[in-house]
Amino acid sequence: MKVRAYGRHFQGGFTLVEIAIVLVIIGLLLGGILKGQEMITQAKIKNVINDFNGVTAAVNSYQDRYRALPGDDFSAATRWAGAQSGNGNGQFDAPACAYNAIPAPPPGMQECNLFWWHLRLGGFVAGGVTVAAASGLQPPNATNGIIGVQTSGMGYTSNIVCTSNLPDKIAIAVDTQMDDGIIGTGTVRGQKHTAGPNPDVNTAADASAYAETGTNVYVLCRAL
Repeated sequence: MKVRAYGRHFQGGFTLVEIAIVLVIIGLLLGGILKGQEMITQAKIKNVINDFNGVTAAVNSYQDRYRALPGDDFSAATRWAGAQSGNGNGQFDAPACAYNAIPAPPPGMQECNLFWWHLRLGGFVAGGVTVAAASGLQPPNATNGIIGVQTSGMGYTSNIVCTSNLPDKIAIAVDTQMDDGIIGTGTVRGQKHTAGPNPDVNTAADASAYAETGTNVYVLCRAL
């Protein structure tokens, strides 16, 4: 026998408890995604810092072993068969070149590209060592930019190492952790990208402060 409850209307739907559970699950998922993104950003910051420190350590080790600056090494051609030597004046200027220079085949490779070839020949960084333009290619960084060297730029008059295509959050964090967090002063300096992924470095330091907009991209340089 069926019993009908007169005067009552039942409608299916979620209870408050069920809705609360769904909201908690969504919150956990969003929190996990945001946490994962933050972990990726922190890893990239550490990678950029390690790149700066690693290049400096490689240069110091090369100089300790060979008593010369990689890329500028006047005796490289006598040390390694087929290698190209620098002019031995302590700068990357044979001819003057930029951190983002495209390497030419030896014997016409510029010193800022010879820098990487000499370090690879000495076993200080990974990469090809054959007599070819590819041996002087700049290694990539964690943000799809490149790491390179040059003499002067951004207000420096010394040799510098630069890394490009850094999102604003990463660039600001690296400068803050390694130096003073100010774009145009100290041992780490920044420059906002105006065109292309690996822009030329200006002679003078940037006057405008870092701005974390979510779209700004920077190149950072550090004195060697």
